[in-house]
Amino acid sequence: MDTKPFPSDIEIARSADLAPLPEVAATVGIDEKYLIPYGRHVAKVELEVIDELADLPDARYVVVTAITPTPLGEGKTTTAVGLAQGLARIGRKPVLALRQPSLGPVFGVKGGAAGGGYSQIVPMEMLNLHLTGDFHAVTAAHNLLAAMVSNHLHFGNELGLDDIQWRRVMDMNDRSLRNIIEGCGAKTDGVTRQAGFDITAASEVMVILALATSLRDLRERLGRIVVGFTKDKKPVTAEQIGCAGAMCVLLKDALKPNLMQTLEHTPAFIHAGPFGNIAIGNSSIIADRVGIKAGDILLTEAGFAADMGAERFFNVKCRAAGLTPQAAVLVATVRALKSHSGRFEVKAGKPLPEGMLLESPQDVEAGCDNLRKHIQIIQDFGVQPVVAINAFPTDHPSEHEVIRRVAEEMGARCAVSTHVKDGGAGAEELARTVVEACDDEVHFTPTYDFEDSLEVKIRKVATKVYGANGISLEPAAANALAMYTDQGYGHLPVLIAKTQMSLSHDPALKGAPRGWTLPVREVRLAAGAGYVYAICGSMMTMPGLSRSPAAMRIDIDEGGNTVGLF
Repeated sequence: MDTKPFPSDIEIARSADLAPLPEVAATVGIDEKYLIPYGRHVAKVELEVIDELADLPDARYVVVTAITPTPLGEGKTTTAVGLAQGLARIGRKPVLALRQPSLGPVFGVKGGAAGGGYSQIVPMEMLNLHLTGDFHAVTAAHNLLAAMVSNHLHFGNELGLDDIQWRRVMDMNDRSLRNIIEGCGAKTDGVTRQAGFDITAASEVMVILALATSLRDLRERLGRIVVGFTKDKKPVTAEQIGCAGAMCVLLKDALKPNLMQTLEHTPAFIHAGPFGNIAIGNSSIIADRVGIKAGDILLTEAGFAADMGAERFFNVKCRAAGLTPQAAVLVATVRALKSHSGRFEVKAGKPLPEGMLLESPQDVEAGCDNLRKHIQIIQDFGVQPVVAINAFPTDHPSEHEVIRRVAEEMGARCAVSTHVKDGGAGAEELARTVVEACDDEVHFTPTYDFEDSLEVKIRKVATKVYGANGISLEPAAANALAMYTDQGYGHLPVLIAKTQMSLSHDPALKGAPRGWTLPVREVRLAAGAGYVYAICGSMMTMPGLSRSPAAMRIDIDEGGNTVGLF
């Protein structure tokens, strides 16, 4: 038996033999002249490449999603990376498109979000720490608008702003900034009012960066941002404040996608990073527009589970991009299904309960209603699901067999993947299964029509996707829906901000809850991003740090190398 300890992610990444990035780009037909180097192993890609590749056929479009996760996460990013490597090993030409990690979670809980083991994006330090500065550009553009709003108030408020909804952002977890008072001090220090900060990943500007289809579209979306309302409920936009043009200048380079590579030299576009539970949770349309022409299979990952990121991928992103998905990979783990049995409690930063590590196909079976529901969600969109069992060393073959049986009973394909331990070689079965699924007929069917009322759209997502009996609207939410409809926003898609820890709004409800109603307490407008979002439950837009955050373990050694970024 091999008792040698498995190396840490950063040790694996640092020992990798990286290919020159022009060579990586050339494998998918991107000429070096379109690359803007950021060091040796990261590059921005000029938007002109989209026109250069326009006449090539579209790649197959595959989204990687998951069942409802434990607080530890079930490995969607790692699976997407491993699958891309596996596809390359069986002779395909894959392209990967992923979100950029936020510094807040990197220094908070995760300590890194580049994949794991032998299925990573490299160099992982650059990916997790600043990359090409896109997050900083979003932060600057967002806060420029906040400063312009405060300046407008200071100099008389000629637009009559009364209900100001534009907060500030920073890319760090800091609970003390959730609610602040600005303008304290002398009269020359600005108008005193209550305000606050969100994390940059929650910014509407981040969503706009992800959904913009061109520089012109970016500029127009920024102008449509609603910063607040007058006393007679008229929206006030960034265009009226006079800030949209300057914001676009700050973001014009950030709109260009970032090219990196996997440990096995598969090209990966890392671009944008909107939150998965209060925003769209998907990487950029611009990256997809490059990738859909550059390879023969484009893989992208949607945040959290199929009821969250995948629902927004199908209902919002695909329709905005004009792209049709061919298949969806649904990541499942033994530990998550055992958690959904209701017999175990998994806590972030704590070891798994000892009982979860014992061989127990019965516990897996008891949690499989969650798997069945997520398979059904994907099938209802008319897309072929492939269940990817992200295998852990503590799993048992009998437990994998339960997952495979349930998947096949639901009409879904299934494959076991050991990509963390074995890299692309461990994902070859999954890769072949995904290729098979892409050849099936697709009848892509979104959950709702844009012509449906906003309330009907919310109800359809709640009942058809989540499995709720219906929705209940608080008076404030009903009034907001009526106001947005009267103002001409009724045609927009909807997002539902809720917990990622349950199919419902209540994180304590595991499995596939039945007989419940989705409470909608508030509805807000993201006019620049192009959607209305309903808030269900308590949503945290500025996380806090834990008692023992990852930042306490991250440092520099005597050789100048980063340590502790696992």
